[in-house]
Amino acid sequence: MEVQVKTFQQLTIEELYQILRLRSEVFVVEQDCVYQDMDNKDQKALHVIGSKNGTVVAYTRIFKPGDYFDNASIGRVVVAEDQRKFGLGKKIMKASIQAVEQRFPQSPIEISAQSYLLKFYSDLGFSAFGDEYLEDGIPHIRMVKK
Repeated sequence: MEVQVKTFQQLTIEELYQILRLRSEVFVVEQDCVYQDMDNKDQKALHVIGSKNGTVVAYTRIFKPGDYFDNASIGRVVVAEDQRKFGLGKKIMKASIQAVEQRFPQSPIEISAQSYLLKFYSDLGFSAFGDEYLEDGIPHIRMVKK
């Protein structure tokens, strides 16, 4: 998988379409969650794009401290269903963590994790804090990596 980090302005129309399609396929259709994915925050985000043969198969978006949480953050973590058996979730998250550490080295990284992925994020160095809460009807927990 090839990984690139781009600003919103650097995204091609094709990349943007593929990113939004992948997010919709997983978050709206697969997880059966009706919510407004296009939230006018993509314009502020850095986009971490994992592709194979020109197709977006994994993705996250990154925010600088203060744009989403007080700390830098990673969100919209997604891997195409047929690509999950290849460990691309860990690869895209490691690339995202590295991108945050390079750009915002003084900031911890905060995420709003779906609760069932607690072990996945713990294995990447994140620690849970606070109480579980519902976000768009799905249990989540806040996590931080210092």
